[in-house]
Amino acid sequence: MKKIIFYSFATLAAAVIIIVACNKDITGRTENIAPLFPANIDLDAGSWKPVLLTAPSEIAVPAPGAINTPDYTAQINEIKAWQAEITDEEERIVKYWSAGAVLRWNEILRELVARHNLPPYQNEDGTYPAPDANNPLAYPYFPFANPPYAARAYAYVTAAQYDALVAAWYYKKLYNRAAPYTVNATVNALIPKSDLPSYPSEDATLAAAAAEMLKVLFPGDQDYIQQKVEEHKRARIIAGANVRSDLEAGEALGKAVAQKFVARARGDRAGQAGGNPAIWKQLEDDCIARGEIPWRSLEEPKRPPMLPLFGKVKPFLFDSLTVIALRPGPPPSTSGGDMKMETEEVYTQVTTKATRENIRIVHFWADGVGTYTPAGHWMAIAAEDFVKKNFSEVRWARNMALLGMAEMDAAIVCWDTKFYYFNPRPTQMNPKIKTLTGIPNFPSYISGHSTFSGAAARLLGHLVPERAAAYNAMAEEAARSRFLGGIHYNKSDCMVGLDVGRSVGDYAIQRAKTDGAE
Repeated sequence: MKKIIFYSFATLAAAVIIIVACNKDITGRTENIAPLFPANIDLDAGSWKPVLLTAPSEIAVPAPGAINTPDYTAQINEIKAWQAEITDEEERIVKYWSAGAVLRWNEILRELVARHNLPPYQNEDGTYPAPDANNPLAYPYFPFANPPYAARAYAYVTAAQYDALVAAWYYKKLYNRAAPYTVNATVNALIPKSDLPSYPSEDATLAAAAAEMLKVLFPGDQDYIQQKVEEHKRARIIAGANVRSDLEAGEALGKAVAQKFVARARGDRAGQAGGNPAIWKQLEDDCIARGEIPWRSLEEPKRPPMLPLFGKVKPFLFDSLTVIALRPGPPPSTSGGDMKMETEEVYTQVTTKATRENIRIVHFWADGVGTYTPAGHWMAIAAEDFVKKNFSEVRWARNMALLGMAEMDAAIVCWDTKFYYFNPRPTQMNPKIKTLTGIPNFPSYISGHSTFSGAAARLLGHLVPERAAAYNAMAEEAARSRFLGGIHYNKSDCMVGLDVGRSVGDYAIQRAKTDGAE
């Protein structure tokens, strides 16, 4: 991306004070979970519909060597050598990765987002520096993983992983090579045994797809990312789950699949989402021409808006014309009685109704600076519930991809709406309103948290139907948290945002019903 625009620093000091309350534990309750033991290995997942691959067989994977060759015997002996002198640290990494590859790489992704979700401070001359993908280690570090950037990252990584595993499953069934612990009885199985063929390795495929995407999205963290890849592969050998050739075939497949997503990312218009001063002024002028009060940055010095052209980024679940069709009607006029009433409602809320419980809700859903953003919060919610379902890795990947694409497309529709109407926030309409958290540096209508939450809850309710009511309640609380904190109008921003998000979620459900996995 050529230009990344930033979060508000208006209450950065307060954000630092409450960072512990806002920050989400990346691993959380998934740290010490039992090894993944799928209830169904989904052996026919190689027939599921990919996202970008034209077919699961598009990228060729050569047939594996026979298991009665000296080369295969040497690979078996490599496993035995590791297992003969296994250390406590090696046992730890086997246990860590055995929880599930999709789960662990999603945690790594969320960790990177949180690490980079830090807006740069202004220059001495009052201007603001922009992260540069070509120089990621210079201040300000690239990227600034703000909510739209993060949502896009979640989508690309999860969708690439899904396509890679669909292809891997196709070749697993085709070649049907058994796992080392099945082929050779002297190999210890340090993870639950499975009837799933081992070639190509699903773990290596997934790790390679994730790593290739992450190195593009977070280019300053390549050493860390590659370290995780090597650790992951080593864990599979030590566990007796894969021989070296399983891993090599999977890694080559994952890298090849990822390149299709890298090519898409380079042409999805995200690189132009920051706009320029002329575009920023035109958005303001268009709002004034409609007879409305335009949004303005409340920072000193004034900060450019966050990714005002993100609404033009290419979505995954529908086309750009649908983005416009999903754009809701206008908010109340800034000169009308409805706007005055909604603003007064916000003022009353933050001045007289800021109860301990309401403050807890505000901070729990804040997902601001230093966190993995609202989309990442829903990734964490989904991960905790998926762990209990014992999904296969390919079904994990499919479900996470649907969620990632829904969150990215929700961001696109939301940002299109925000900068089309350019509506001021409650704190601009009434400076006496003091928020309970920061003031985001972009227009008010519609609420991003509400849109993200509506999309996620609608999709997750389809994937885990027994939890649908709970997801809906969470989404409504997340949306209401923005009103409780004084950041958004309740009726226009939060409620409309929820409805728009749910409409985006419906597109994800439509794909889920037709991808062959149900």
